[in-house]
Order: sequence, then C-alpha cells, then structure tokens
Amino acid sequence: INDFSYLHTNCFELSIYVGCDKYPHESELPEEWENNRESLIVFMEQVHRGIKGIVKDVHGKGIPNAVISVEGVNHDIRTGK
Repeated sequence: INDFSYLHTNCFELSIYVGCDKYPHESELPEEWENNRESLIVFMEQVHRGIKGIVKDVHGKGIPNAVISVEGVNHDIRTGK
C-alpha cells in the first residue's frame, strides 16, 4: 500500500520493522527501543535533506496542484491544496 500511496496520492509512507515479531509484548518494547534508538533518530534526521519548499505565484500565493518535475526522475508530483 505504501507504493500505491506514493504513486497515486503524493503521500510518502514508510513501514519499518525492527525485529521478527510484528507485535512484540509491551514488556519487550524498552529493549527494542534501545536496540534501535540511534539508527531511528539518524533516520528521522534525514527529513532535513533534499529539496523542499512552497510553490508560489508572483503575488506570493501558493499554487495548488502545480506539477513538479525533476530531470532524471520518472515520477512527477503535485503540490497540495
């Protein structure tokens, strides 16, 4: 479903599994957090990489549904409302 959301709704979703047990017991969660804390924090910091911004017209008003293309990337995206 993550691929469908990205390709058809402009919504980027991730599913991250940090172990073999999809539903670990509550008592196991602190250890799972400690085992994966540093890598998850570094991963979340990556949100500050890349290109981001607001598409505006000459009057500074946001342009809804504007198409954004990147050369070499075969997937256009559109701005939100």
